[in-house]
Amino acid sequence: MPTSSSSDLELADLPETPDTTGAYPRLTEAQIMLLSRYGERKSLTKGTTLFCAGDRDCGVFVVLDGRVRVVQEDSPEGASRVLAVHGRGRFVGDLSMLTGQAVYVTAVAQTDVEVLEVVYDRLKEAVTQDQALGDLILRAFILRRNIHADLGAGLRIIGSRYSADTRRLRDFASRNRIPCRWDDVEEDPEAEGTLRAFDIPPDQTPVVIWKGHTVLRNPTIAELAELLGLRAAPRRAAFDLVVVGAGPGGLAAAVYAASEGLSIVVLDAFATGGQAATSSQIENYLGFPAGITGAELADRAVVQARKFGAAFNIPGEATSLTQADGYHVVGLAEGDDLIAHAVLVATGVRYRRLDIPGMDRLEGSSVYYAATEFEARLCRQDPVTVVGGGNSAGQAACFLARQSPMVNLVIRHDDLGRDMSRYLADRVEQSPRIKVWRNSEVCELIGDEALEEVLLHHLQSDEEHRVATTALFVLIGAAPHTSWLEGMIPLDEKGFVLTGSGAERRVGMFETRCRGVFAVGDVRSGSVKRVASAVGEGSVAIRQVHEFLEAEGRR
Repeated sequence: MPTSSSSDLELADLPETPDTTGAYPRLTEAQIMLLSRYGERKSLTKGTTLFCAGDRDCGVFVVLDGRVRVVQEDSPEGASRVLAVHGRGRFVGDLSMLTGQAVYVTAVAQTDVEVLEVVYDRLKEAVTQDQALGDLILRAFILRRNIHADLGAGLRIIGSRYSADTRRLRDFASRNRIPCRWDDVEEDPEAEGTLRAFDIPPDQTPVVIWKGHTVLRNPTIAELAELLGLRAAPRRAAFDLVVVGAGPGGLAAAVYAASEGLSIVVLDAFATGGQAATSSQIENYLGFPAGITGAELADRAVVQARKFGAAFNIPGEATSLTQADGYHVVGLAEGDDLIAHAVLVATGVRYRRLDIPGMDRLEGSSVYYAATEFEARLCRQDPVTVVGGGNSAGQAACFLARQSPMVNLVIRHDDLGRDMSRYLADRVEQSPRIKVWRNSEVCELIGDEALEEVLLHHLQSDEEHRVATTALFVLIGAAPHTSWLEGMIPLDEKGFVLTGSGAERRVGMFETRCRGVFAVGDVRSGSVKRVASAVGEGSVAIRQVHEFLEAEGRR
């Protein structure tokens, strides 16, 4: 795969990148003929830019003749890394083109080329004629996103590993599957050189560098999201439906509501996919016998919902729910209110943190509540500790064991299969890199600025063990995210939303006491805490939303 650099885009020709992963497939003549009916042919001279990092709403390009290179704009001097070269029959594009975000790469004609440009709306029409073509393009874009992330393309974050603000930006990029490169000012000499080139003093870090030249000094999450096109919800007097929470339940509701013609906006305080998106492999989801990563499931759902017209607003943290003039008003932390005929709550749950010595000091640098590709790269070749006995903890342990030499899994009982699916418990026990500490708990984190060891306490023998570890993954019991709803709709004693018969009046299974407000997924009292269950609830609830809108004459 080409990864060369140059300050001049008009280099000598590079060969086409081989397709070893399925990320760079070649279209058949029949597929090209189909797309030709929906696209526009263009003849471009060598050096012409097809699309540029930061562009939005640009089209996919099919190369009919010549070669196109995809590059990463990488430095203030204008140097660019070549990520891939595409020849005849290849299509040039990025997953962002399907999700409505800004693209992270630039495409340039390496030679004189003839291309076919297919804009997003026309591409939607084309793939309805050939399902295999749509699957091919989507799968390739997802694989390319993973390749670009491994290469450190996309955003560049420069900051200290001990900085809470650096961690905040890194987590946001990771959870939203945004390709990024992190340069640690504590260890990376190139980071210091880049800061000097931009005339940025160290006390102004962390910084985000976008397109090789745009610099954001310690931006807020909202500022970063605006730059990347994540906050793209249109302004309307009132939406048919506001979905609060973009986990599996919220995404399923978005797909079904939008496909049936409802105007809908989906909010989430941090990222699409919810906790499911942090799963390295979901193996018990219907239709995916080989499993699917939570990130891919989320990306596919976002593309599907957007295809039908759903809008997304990330971050969009709901802080209140009130009523005015017969409408529901969702107040946002970002300062805007959204008005809707109906609201569907799918805010899910959040993992609890450990209240132990050392947590306040080391949480920002060494404690994680998800185990994604990004966290795995940070912990490569280092021992880590996972706390929890459920499926999330088991999946995290197996995933981290691919790269970490030792994964310590700490559970408070002696039966690994009590709360974990049997297939996953067997896999954990068979892994030579995973050590299960039964009847144990983490009672202290040891280290000054970064985690060095955890102190384990055996609950039966009262013995203590110091275990070397550089990162702690906390995947224990979760609490519902419903504080913003208190006083507006009934909650059970644990804070979960009461619906149906528990809502104190005769309503549908997913409706709350407040007419026109529904709840699905993990946040709902009595729900089954599984991805498939949340997807099913989100889908079925839309039927009840329709019935409410029709009864109220709101359609």
